[in-house]
Amino acid sequence: MKIGELSARTGVSIRSLRYYEQQGLLTPARHGNGYREYSPFTEEQVQTIQFYLSLGLSTEQIAGFLQCVLKNKEAFCREVLPIYRQKLAEIDDQIQLLQNIKSNLEDRIHSILKEQQNDDKGE
Repeated sequence: MKIGELSARTGVSIRSLRYYEQQGLLTPARHGNGYREYSPFTEEQVQTIQFYLSLGLSTEQIAGFLQCVLKNKEAFCREVLPIYRQKLAEIDDQIQLLQNIKSNLEDRIHSILKEQQNDDKGE
């Protein structure tokens, strides 16, 4: 199948498919004229890549275990668990940062409202 057909079947842009190829996630056959030819299996491969991207993983991280996952069950790929743990730690750090920002904003709002109330009483 050609890149346009793969794009239509998966809903992934041609640009993204070319990027996946550059990152080593897809390896199409090449015709003498340079056209890419994708196997029917590539559709599943693209869907798998999309799934891992939706988990917030980078294409570099995905490249580290994609072939294993495509051949085996995810549970049998040792490379996956450390990446999941790393991503979860990053998310926990982001949540903590956002909670701190939220708390600071709430404090500022409370302070401003308190100051406004004091001004209203003084008038």
